[in-house]
Amino acid sequence: MGKITGFLEYERQEETYEPVALRLQNWREFVHGLDAAQARIQGARCMDCGTPFCNHGCPVNNLIPDFNDLVYRDDWKRAIEVLHRTNNFPEFTGRVCPAPCEAACTLNFNSVAVGIKSIEHAIIDRAWAEGWVRPQPAARASGKTVAIVGSGPAGLAAAQQLARAGHAVTVFEKNARAGGLLRYGIPDFKLEKRHIERRVEQMQAEGVVFRTGVRIASLPADARIHDESTQTLAAEDLLSSFDAVLLAGGAERSRDLPLPGRELSGVHFAMEFLVQQNGALADDKAKARLSAAGKHVIVIGGGDTGSDCVGTSNRQGAASVTQFELMPLPPEHEDKALTWPYWPYKLRTSSSHEEGCMREFAIATQAFVAGSGKARGQVAGLDTVQVQWEGARMVERPDSARRWKADLVLLAMGFVAPAAELLEAFGVERDARGNARAATDAVHGYRTSAAKVFAAGDMRRGQSLVVWAIREGRQAARAIDEFLMGHSVLPR
Repeated sequence: MGKITGFLEYERQEETYEPVALRLQNWREFVHGLDAAQARIQGARCMDCGTPFCNHGCPVNNLIPDFNDLVYRDDWKRAIEVLHRTNNFPEFTGRVCPAPCEAACTLNFNSVAVGIKSIEHAIIDRAWAEGWVRPQPAARASGKTVAIVGSGPAGLAAAQQLARAGHAVTVFEKNARAGGLLRYGIPDFKLEKRHIERRVEQMQAEGVVFRTGVRIASLPADARIHDESTQTLAAEDLLSSFDAVLLAGGAERSRDLPLPGRELSGVHFAMEFLVQQNGALADDKAKARLSAAGKHVIVIGGGDTGSDCVGTSNRQGAASVTQFELMPLPPEHEDKALTWPYWPYKLRTSSSHEEGCMREFAIATQAFVAGSGKARGQVAGLDTVQVQWEGARMVERPDSARRWKADLVLLAMGFVAPAAELLEAFGVERDARGNARAATDAVHGYRTSAAKVFAAGDMRRGQSLVVWAIREGRQAARAIDEFLMGHSVLPR
């Protein structure tokens, strides 16, 4: 695997970034991937470790030692073939995945992990540049039809797999463009939308039909759910017209913070803020309705969505950006003897944090404060207290009350559930968290309680990673193929 002594001879080399001052002036991706020579050295660091925990740390079970070795041997074309065996969209994961594979790397136990994500990034970017990524239409049609509701990573992965198995696949998306959270939630500086466009074009060449602007089942107006639909179809329309239906609409309902002053202008869900900025970038004539320009911004929530709000606010010209996290400050370094090969608990600083952000931990918001005079209906601040955790119980610290100045507050506390109305329209049972109830075993994989209706991705498992959505979409595709044909050659 790679060079036998490479892990002893070579250091990990990180991808580089454009300087902060330059990247804040635009919305383009700013990560400079490894060149061929650098990627080969990273591939050489892969150990012949016997049990590659990285395979199991990766939700799609990428054949990581195999493509590392191929890159080291300068066989890039075979490397992308190996990578595509398990991952339909490595250009997405190579950019936005947090890389649990690297946490599980054997070398990471007492050294520094192989740069697996950077190698994946280099492989797929070279594959596109060399023209190795081409449509793979099915050799023969099955005569079966499948409807997929939702065009996020789970829906796209399932659609591509099913089309290559010969089925006639139609993807229904309520918004104007395909991509789901990849398109509307993740900022362009992390994932430029051209990557989505060329995959959609590839899939169309493979026979997938995209029907955008089409909502399935009526949904009430909800600020947490972005909806650009111009047409509504009933669930019965899909059930009567298709041999199988896959629900892959994601967990779209954001967690709210119902405190005094929540109704004030200037308090918004993170997805409202991110979606309208991505929309403005997609349409040169549009302008972002919500802008952080000149404002004191507070982001409530310390995860990836909150980090995206930080980066977006700074690019819009915020006066200041502060991010609140309810949990205490994590340790700077994990206890590897305790956590390896699992995802470690430690402080994570994103590129957006490095661009300018004050971070507050163990802090709880108690109220949104209104302005005075003409600004009475506008948020002007937040009242908070510091907290400490006693086991699972949160306790307020005495004399820790503080009022913060805030002109814009963004709620980025995660997503609680998919649209219940959609599941109800298909008669799908829900679990205790409001997700579609569907098992993942080989026999009943991804089937819901409704006949010929399947569910995958965040709509089934709850809020999760892009790479988990791709895994579920692929596995659901195999389950649907078996349901339609009695057997399947698609990988599970």
